Amino acid sequence: MIRDAAEAVFKALLADKDYLSQLDAKIGDGDHGLNMARGVTAAQEALDELDDLEENLKEILQTIGEAVVMNVGGSAGPLYGTGILEAAKVIDENSALDAVTLEKVFSAVVAGVQRRGHAEKGDKTMLDVLIPIRDCFKAENTVGKTLEEILTEASAAARDGVEYTKTIKARRGRASYLGDKSIGFEDPGAMSSLIMYRTLCGYWRDLLKGSSTN
Repeated sequence: MIRDAAEAVFKALLADKDYLSQLDAKIGDGDHGLNMARGVTAAQEALDELDDLEENLKEILQTIGEAVVMNVGGSAGPLYGTGILEAAKVIDENSALDAVTLEKVFSAVVAGVQRRGHAEKGDKTMLDVLIPIRDCFKAENTVGKTLEEILTEASAAARDGVEYTKTIKARRGRASYLGDKSIGFEDPGAMSSLIMYRTLCGYWRDLLKGSSTN
């Protein structure tokens, strides 16, 4: 089940490889899609070498995070890899597909990315998507809602986050050199974050629907 979720994300990123690079070409080096594809391939190969870890989320996240750090070029590798490795640290025997666990996971991802990239919301980075996702799973925002409703709200928040990056200038990375000229374009890292969350969201919804019919 866990590997299936990871592989769904891998396939989505590979499918949008050219699109991500096209976005990056407008305000960066034009290689975000290629870099993400390189990391996905390395992560898949690393997972294929693991034995009997189908449900060991901590070890799977550690394996993916290490592969991403080592193989994704540009700033995305260290940022995504660090975020995933931090997420692995908060997984324990109480972790489940629920709002509490997802809030812990996304909080860890955000903290890792912030620490590694020295960025905040509003800097036109992946954090403009990751922070709104995280916030949707906070306890004060989940009262009276089903997990499916929370997942859907987080998906909308992620989409809004990408749109938000079009309205602001970049303050981090290669795009920051463009200043005001970066306004009007989506941040490619924000878009790849949206793609990953949207894929996971669809996978999790299917799991919830499947469990409700059993």
